[in-house]
Amino acid sequence: MNGFGLQFVYDKDTFSMDDKMGDAEFDIGPFVEALRMRLAGLPSGTIITKVQPSRQNCLSEESSIIWSDGKLIQNLCLRLKNVESGEVELQLEWVNIPGSRGI
Repeated sequence: MNGFGLQFVYDKDTFSMDDKMGDAEFDIGPFVEALRMRLAGLPSGTIITKVQPSRQNCLSEESSIIWSDGKLIQNLCLRLKNVESGEVELQLEWVNIPGSRGI
């Protein structure tokens, strides 16, 4: 799977409409690949893989995909595009939904 997550950032305040503050993209493929691995039994804090900033993503720094307390997580710091400057921090976490087929 090679997909991109497109994020839009808006400022929200009481006195005006939400203003678009920029957008950013990241490749969700490495996260999905890590989900397909058999990770149960690994110690908490194990780094599964690292994603480097590149021209194909908006990462402002290296992003690690980590097995933490029985969950797969990825912390991302994305540099916003189409705006003078700005960054947004995200955390991805896989949640298993009972009865779903998964990936």
